[in-house]
Amino acid sequence: MPEYASWGRRILALVIDWIASIFVVVGFVGVGRYLDDPSSGWWVLGGFALQVTLFTALLGGSFGQLVTGVRVLREDGRLLPFIPTLLRTVLICLVVPPLVFQSATGRGLHDLWTRSAAYDARSARRPA
Repeated sequence: MPEYASWGRRILALVIDWIASIFVVVGFVGVGRYLDDPSSGWWVLGGFALQVTLFTALLGGSFGQLVTGVRVLREDGRLLPFIPTLLRTVLICLVVPPLVFQSATGRGLHDLWTRSAAYDARSARRPA
């Protein structure tokens, strides 16, 4: 049975994803426009959601999760399909679902509702 990823690594992965999303937006619109436009935070959120959804559905984790050794997989150990991954990402963007979690496993509502979990990549092996 794979181990669940630690809170520290999950939070670090989130910070890395957010910073990467900021850099992508700044790369597209420039520093001046990013700093001056009040809607640039929404662009970052959109970039974050796109990156997390695509990377998780295709690779088993967002950019930050892959860097920190966290894998997001279904309860049966397989990759999460696109629609549940999109739902999971939307729930993360709403902020509250990840904060309501099971104390024993650390799985938030976003994981429980999509039947997924954030595992330690060293113990989570995807079936071939």
